Amino acid sequence: MRLVRPALIVLVVLLLLLALVWFGQRALIYFPDRSAVGPAASALPGGQDLVLSTGDGLELGAWLFAPTGSANGVTVLVANGNGGNRAGRVPLASALTAAGFSVLLFDYRGYGGNPGSPSEEGLAQDAKAARAAIKGPVIYLGESLGAAVATRLAAADPPLGLVLRSPFTDLAAAGSANYPFLPVRWLLRDRFSVASTLAGIKVPTVVVYGSADSIVPAEQSRAVAATAGGPCTVIEVAGADHNDPSLQHGPELIQAVSSLVR
Repeated sequence: MRLVRPALIVLVVLLLLLALVWFGQRALIYFPDRSAVGPAASALPGGQDLVLSTGDGLELGAWLFAPTGSANGVTVLVANGNGGNRAGRVPLASALTAAGFSVLLFDYRGYGGNPGSPSEEGLAQDAKAARAAIKGPVIYLGESLGAAVATRLAAADPPLGLVLRSPFTDLAAAGSANYPFLPVRWLLRDRFSVASTLAGIKVPTVVVYGSADSIVPAEQSRAVAATAGGPCTVIEVAGADHNDPSLQHGPELIQAVSSLVR
């Protein structure tokens, strides 16, 4: 009996911890900046404010920017990662518009002053609403968790091309790398499978990753590229970590998008 009681206490504590992780797991996945952002024109000259309507009745803020360089007639839909809001992607939009692209920046539900709470299914609805706002040829650019959002959108509505920046094979694999002490694959509700979804997509794809990524291991991004169902180019940015400017809006990323037009 002296041994049973401590064992029961340990078991109860473990079950409570797992319950906390189960019910609070989305706080470990999504890191939204919920602050409302200003008008598009204050972010970049000539920016246009849009309101996106999702299939489940939410209205989301978005910005549309016209090209400042020689226009190529293509719009880049940017699927953000799991942190911040669209204001943090303005340098990316600036670089892409200078390269001749129109750019749509939008925030998921729960981000950037938008209503709702993020989830895998919710983000899929949000990306679908963003795609509906674009006329003409489009390239999807997904960063990190947004790579999963962009890949799922591409499976349902194929774009001209797909750029995946720092993609993980699936969220459980990325979670296990960051929380090795948790049974992540057993606990996750949001799966965000990239590799298995990309295998069925035939459009040209470019995978861009940093060799020193401390959040999504570089081998996961390479594994994603290996599963592509269509032509795939791999670009490694030497020495770059996950949130380095060179990966967020550097020349390698902009060239990756431009290569799909050429």
